[in-house]
Amino acid sequence: MSKFLLKNVSLLGDAATDVLIEGEHIIAVGGDAAAQGASAEIIDCTGLIAVPGLVDLHTHLREPGFEASETVLTGTRSAAAGGFTAVHAMANTSPVADTAGVVEQVWSLGLAAGFADVVPVGAVTVGLEGKQLAELAAMADSRAQVRVFSDDGKCVSDPLLMRRALEYVKAFDGVVAQHSQEPRLTEGAQMNEGVVSAELGLAGWPAVAEESIIARDVLLAEHVGSRLHVCHLSTAGSVEIVRWAKARGINVTAEVTPHHLLLTDELARSYDAVYKVNPPLRTQADVLALREALIDGTIDIIATDHAPHPDESKDCEWNAAAFGMLGLEVAASVAYDVLIGSGASNWQRFAEVLSYNPAQIGRLSQQGQPIEVGSTANLALIDPTKRRDAVSIESKSSNNPYVGLTVGGEVVHTIYRGYPTKLNGKVAAEGRSLGNSKNLARTASKAGK
Repeated sequence: MSKFLLKNVSLLGDAATDVLIEGEHIIAVGGDAAAQGASAEIIDCTGLIAVPGLVDLHTHLREPGFEASETVLTGTRSAAAGGFTAVHAMANTSPVADTAGVVEQVWSLGLAAGFADVVPVGAVTVGLEGKQLAELAAMADSRAQVRVFSDDGKCVSDPLLMRRALEYVKAFDGVVAQHSQEPRLTEGAQMNEGVVSAELGLAGWPAVAEESIIARDVLLAEHVGSRLHVCHLSTAGSVEIVRWAKARGINVTAEVTPHHLLLTDELARSYDAVYKVNPPLRTQADVLALREALIDGTIDIIATDHAPHPDESKDCEWNAAAFGMLGLEVAASVAYDVLIGSGASNWQRFAEVLSYNPAQIGRLSQQGQPIEVGSTANLALIDPTKRRDAVSIESKSSNNPYVGLTVGGEVVHTIYRGYPTKLNGKVAAEGRSLGNSKNLARTASKAGK
């Protein structure tokens, strides 16, 4: 059984202390850790900030079916590089994750890789076609114990079908994560509708296409009394709708991506398709509104929407290119710059948006735990003094929109269930051996974690 002593580490920015890990759990903190850790392997964490292991509610691992872009192994290595100890694998694979068999396959691949908990997201509709509900209950009852359902990449645009899905998932405390995009308003759309799209001659993607679906869905969620999660908010108007819904008491949560917190539609002037994403990059005013909403709690989490693509899908003319960007390896740094480096917030909020809240939304009991005795040892250790090039190394793909940017808050170590998947800046050659019998997607009770 492995035993590690994290020496001189700051827990969420507090005074330096020691943390002793044995097996999968934290067994001592403070003076007791040093006293009990005589035989432990020491990891010097002087100057580092410890936060609970990061949890991504929105990751595209591509396997099965699109292994040229990413695999569960390469995607979770990328997650470990970025400080993540759990990722929710989206359903738009081939075959689509719309049955118990497929979600269990993805779950098993995560166990075999051993770099992070891989929690499958089940499709809302069969084949993501928006016509018939998928086997929601069967996926919920499978070994993967799915609690998050999404047709991400496509909107559940039929209001009756969306209502039925919201009603159905209530039986097992599930949540529908909606990709808010009215398809009739975005046919052929290539980028944000505005001044830049008009100047470039690219078909515009209006903000109302997102906002109208969010408005409809929060009212549906209120009507049926169900949980709704809104994927990748991108406009100031969307923020105001979510803010209104929360004030009304509607059970809605929302996410924002790192790229929508940092990048704008001005980048499309390069015609470099690395900046093509769904929903599109918006204006600077939208970026500022999203940042404010993340800080004040209107937006609950940062989710990467890590969407790898092979070079041939991006190294082409804009209209022919695929939508999507990498995000796992830079998310913590963007969050650091937005929340900590800017002085706008603190490490507690950092942990909320990247660990506590996504774990709670996904009903994960062994993730997003406070750093204390008895907790599962899922940790990210961050050097707040380092700034680095925003590169992605571990992903199989290279569609990284942050190339050339310098970001802060480098993840130095990642501890996954007591095992260092990243140590001194390098991802381990092999993941943690977990065995196929352990259920890593075990859900929390309805009362909480």
